Amino acid sequence: MFKTRLLCGAVTLVCATPANAQTADPATYPAAAQGDGATAKGYNLSRWAEDWRAYRDPTKRDDVLDRLKYLPLDDDGDIYLTLSGEARLRMNLTSNPQLVESPEQRQDILRLVGGADLHIGEHLRFYGEIAHGRLSGKNVGTPSGSLRNSFVRQQYFAEAKGSVGAVDLGVRYGRQEFTDGPNLLISQRDNNTIRFVLNGTRAWARTSTMRATLFDFETTDLGNGGLGDDVPDKNRRFSGISAGFVLPDRWLGGSKLYFDPFLWRRRNRVGTWGGVVAPAVRHYAGARLWGDVGPVALDWTLVHQYGNFGDRPIRAWQVFAAQTLRLGTDKSAPRIGIHADYGSGGGGYNRGTLRNAYAPFGNNIYFSYGLFLTATNIKVIAPNVSFTPIDGVRASLEYQFTWRDDAQDAVYRANYTPYVGTERVAGKAVAQLARAQIVYSISPRLTLTTRAEYLKSQEVLKRAGYRNSAFLATWISFRF
Repeated sequence: MFKTRLLCGAVTLVCATPANAQTADPATYPAAAQGDGATAKGYNLSRWAEDWRAYRDPTKRDDVLDRLKYLPLDDDGDIYLTLSGEARLRMNLTSNPQLVESPEQRQDILRLVGGADLHIGEHLRFYGEIAHGRLSGKNVGTPSGSLRNSFVRQQYFAEAKGSVGAVDLGVRYGRQEFTDGPNLLISQRDNNTIRFVLNGTRAWARTSTMRATLFDFETTDLGNGGLGDDVPDKNRRFSGISAGFVLPDRWLGGSKLYFDPFLWRRRNRVGTWGGVVAPAVRHYAGARLWGDVGPVALDWTLVHQYGNFGDRPIRAWQVFAAQTLRLGTDKSAPRIGIHADYGSGGGGYNRGTLRNAYAPFGNNIYFSYGLFLTATNIKVIAPNVSFTPIDGVRASLEYQFTWRDDAQDAVYRANYTPYVGTERVAGKAVAQLARAQIVYSISPRLTLTTRAEYLKSQEVLKRAGYRNSAFLATWISFRF
C-alpha cells in the first residue's frame, strides 16, 4: 500500500509537469538541487554525478589525468569510460574520547578509492567503485567497518535513462550513495573512511522546475575484511519519495528558492532504545526550503516522525534552520550566520510514547566534529562566521550552545548510544562547543583540511561524570 501511494504521487507530479512547463517561472534547477549533491570545479562527493564530456575535445585536457576522464571505446565516442580515484591521508586527535577521562586517542587513517563509469550511449551506464580503509594509531579500540576495511565494493549499479517530452526519466539499481534529501537527515557521511551506501532501486522524473525520486533500499552491513563481507542488511530498509519544486523568483522581491517535500519510511527489525530491542517502523513527513534571497542564504527543514517501536507509538520532531548573510556583493565575501536546531526527546527510558527523534543517516559533524552529539533530544543555537582570507582558502568559526529537550531522557552520541547516567541527572545544559575549520584548495584535485573543536561539558554531562574534550583533525585529499 505504501509503495502504491508513493507511485501514484510520483505519477501525478510528473503528469502535471508538461502543462505547467509552458507557463512556469524561468528559474530552473541547478545541478545541486537535483538530489545528487553539489559539483565544484567538475568534482562531486558522489563521483558518478560528475560530467566530463567536455574532455571529448582534446584541447581542453591539460594532462594525462584529464585523459582518463574521457576514454572513447568506439569510433563515434558515444561509448566511453571515465576513471576516477581518491587518496586521503588523515589524522584525528581526541582527548578524553567518549568524554571519559582516559588517554588521548590518535587515529591514523588512509582512504583509497577507485571508480569506473562506463557510458553506453546516452541512455545506459554502469558504475563500479572499490575502496580500502586503513586505521591505526593509539587507543583506537575496535574499529567498525566504516573506519577499517581491507576492501569493499563501495558502489556498483546499472542505470537507464531517457526522456518523454519535457520529462527526463531514469532508474538506477544496485549499491549506491543516496543523498536526495536534507543533509542533516541523509548524507554520504564522508567523515568516515568508507562512505554510507545502500542497496536497491532509485527511480526519478525531472523537468526544469519539478522533480520526484522514488526509492527502496536496504542498508549495508560493513565488515572489516575483503570484498565478500560487506552485505545488504536485511534488518534495515529505507524507502520513500523525495520531490522538489523551483519557487517563482519574483517571491520576496527576487530570490532563488527551492521547496523539497518528502515522505519516507525506515523499518528496523532490531531497533534499540533504553536497552530494549524491538522492531521499529518510523515514517518521516517533512519538507526543506532552501536557497538565496538576495544576500541571505537559508536552509530550513521541518520533519514529523511517527510510527511504532514494538507496541509503543513514535511521535517525534526535528527542525533545522540555518541562515547566513553575505557582507558584500562578491560571492567570496564574508558571511555571518546562525543555525538553530531541534531534535525532540523523551520516552527512551520509560513506557508510553517514544519522542526521540532519529535521522536515517544524517551528517553528525554538523553538531560535533568529534561526533559527540546528534540531533536527538537536543536544542542548539550556533552563531558562526565564514570568510576567505586569501584566494583558495575558506575558513569558518562557530560557537555552539547545546541543551537537551527532555530532562528525563539521556544525551546521545552520533551513533545514538546514550551517555550512560545522563538520564538520571537533573538539568538541561549539555555542552558548549567552539569550532574552527580551514579548507585550502591547493588545486581542483588537491585539498588540505583542518578542523579543531573544544567541547566544554555543562551541568548534565558534568553531573553524570563526563569530561571536556579537545578534537583536532587534519587531512589531505587527492582526487582525479
